[in-house]
Amino acid sequence: MKTQITYKNGDATAPISPKNKVIVHICNDIGAWGKGFVLAISKRWREPEKKYKEWYKSKQDFELGEVQFVQVEPDLWVANLIGQNKIYKDKDGNPPIRYEAVLSGLEKLTQFALENNATVHMPRIGCGLAGGTWDKIEPLIEATLLANEVEVTVYDF
Repeated sequence: MKTQITYKNGDATAPISPKNKVIVHICNDIGAWGKGFVLAISKRWREPEKKYKEWYKSKQDFELGEVQFVQVEPDLWVANLIGQNKIYKDKDGNPPIRYEAVLSGLEKLTQFALENNATVHMPRIGCGLAGGTWDKIEPLIEATLLANEVEVTVYDF
């Protein structure tokens, strides 16, 4: 049976699954946290923002395509995926999203989900402030998570 994305209306910071859960979202590569979905994360837990800023300051593997997993509850992690170059369009008008970095991060997320028997939950990642489009993000999810039969739920708020 081919795994498919489950779409539902709701809050991606309140995922429902009997298994372990990972909430993934897109971060920028300049250490800035404060707009978009991260505000909903910070409203529920302090750790993801704190760990992201510590990671940025450390410069340890803080680069496009990397992912930081922050445990916020016994069965729940937040995945800070660096898939956005800076925060504004570049001089050529390209949005900050970097699809190849998102793909690389989703590959790491797939491994983590398989190792931790976890389901993956997200808003429409990369489609807000990062300026990406879902028709480009969805195939990346299919090629990584779904190809490895990881359950994915996408929440529309």
